[in-house]
Amino acid sequence: MNTTLPVAGAPINWELVIGLEVHCQLKTRSKIFCGCATSFGEAPNTNTCPVCLGLPGALPVLNAHAVELATRAALALGCVVHNTSVFARKNYFYPDLPKGYQISQFDQPIATGGTIVVDDTATPPRAIRVHRVHMEEDAGKSVHDRFRDATAIDLNRAGTPLIEIVSEPEIHSAADAVSYLRRLKQILEYTEVSDANMEEGSLRVDVNISIRPRGQTALGTKTEVKNLNSFSSAERAVEVEFARQRAILESGGRVEQQTLLYDEKRNQVRSARSKEGSHDYRYFPEPDLPPLVLTDDFVQRQQAALPELPADKRDRFATQYGLGAADIDQLIVNRMLADRFEAVAASSGDARRAANWMLGPVLAAVKASGGSLLEHAVDPARLGALITLEARGDVSNTAARQIFTMMEREPSEPLAIATRDGLLKVSDDSALVAWIDEVFAESPTEAARFMAGELKLQGVLVGQVMKKSKGAADPKKVNQLLAARAE
Repeated sequence: MNTTLPVAGAPINWELVIGLEVHCQLKTRSKIFCGCATSFGEAPNTNTCPVCLGLPGALPVLNAHAVELATRAALALGCVVHNTSVFARKNYFYPDLPKGYQISQFDQPIATGGTIVVDDTATPPRAIRVHRVHMEEDAGKSVHDRFRDATAIDLNRAGTPLIEIVSEPEIHSAADAVSYLRRLKQILEYTEVSDANMEEGSLRVDVNISIRPRGQTALGTKTEVKNLNSFSSAERAVEVEFARQRAILESGGRVEQQTLLYDEKRNQVRSARSKEGSHDYRYFPEPDLPPLVLTDDFVQRQQAALPELPADKRDRFATQYGLGAADIDQLIVNRMLADRFEAVAASSGDARRAANWMLGPVLAAVKASGGSLLEHAVDPARLGALITLEARGDVSNTAARQIFTMMEREPSEPLAIATRDGLLKVSDDSALVAWIDEVFAESPTEAARFMAGELKLQGVLVGQVMKKSKGAADPKKVNQLLAARAE
């Protein structure tokens, strides 16, 4: 419906209303209704068969693993999984839809309800309700930039298994929309339902946007911005469309219900077509597929297959390891990092140091190598042993980092490297005094000022001793010896 405006001339406090439709590719090796591969990046139109090409007489056969993954996703979101759901034909014409219809679900989806908690924005944490989760097949892909005067069609993607996760229209800022999407992506990755790779199109977002004067309960006329493939695009598209609708209404115009595309280069939206309603698609039950019937035992098995979810892991890390919220959020960003942290914490017996090492040197090394955490040369047991050396005071933090670098290049244990390279912490007074004397000789001005009472230079001198000793000097003992010398 159209928005009712307040009295003319009165300032309007607009409320933004957002609903999200997220299309998620399920992590199967074959398509939803045939045996064609779902691999990304193949030569155009090679992963196809009579079923996904829509040839006469070809019949769909439902992929059982796709049903398992869809069920797990719904359970992870707290949805009610229905014992019976029905596939339906969604009829429309588009060049990359060879059958002239898409097999989806309409009034009897696989799951309804559920929530996603938004808790990483400036607003207080709150649960955004999930309206429904339904299964469907993907369409093909129109390629507009391959030929100058023609659009090419690649049907490799046609028939790829998807779930569509539809939120209730109760998100009120671009930041909250992005937070919702981040949390959803994390859940899909944790459960291994999808790789959720937005660059490859495994996760695509349609944003429904309307505005209304704050305090008004009726929804305004909505527009839909389709096929957003990054968080930043989704955020900017919401902001641009919010501004566009606001300008239309404040100038006395009417917002038209339509489908829009977001142009990243120009940072603006453009019309794709008038927005269809469900009646335009002429949904009717798919005659070639029976109702999907899921037993209680099947649903329970999928529930049992779920891993510990991010929200539960967040609570446990706070209780079990006593870590701060910021560190926890970084550690649980994906399952691999969270699992590796726990292995290092168990090996070292020091969760806080393990967190610091994982979020600092380890992630930096993985990023620099361009590899993955799984491929990193320093396994949890060896990293735990290094952390233990540092925690006991056998090596300084500087020396520990040097040892870590050597551990990336060779399979030796950290103690062996420290012993071989002279990196064990030196606490012997005579050796430390010798290094201090050398620093005083090499920096006579700073030494004289320090001895004259400029005690703030003590830190500088300690640093020079640490450098000269290649990190082997015990900084606590060096501080004590310098303080005694200045008395």
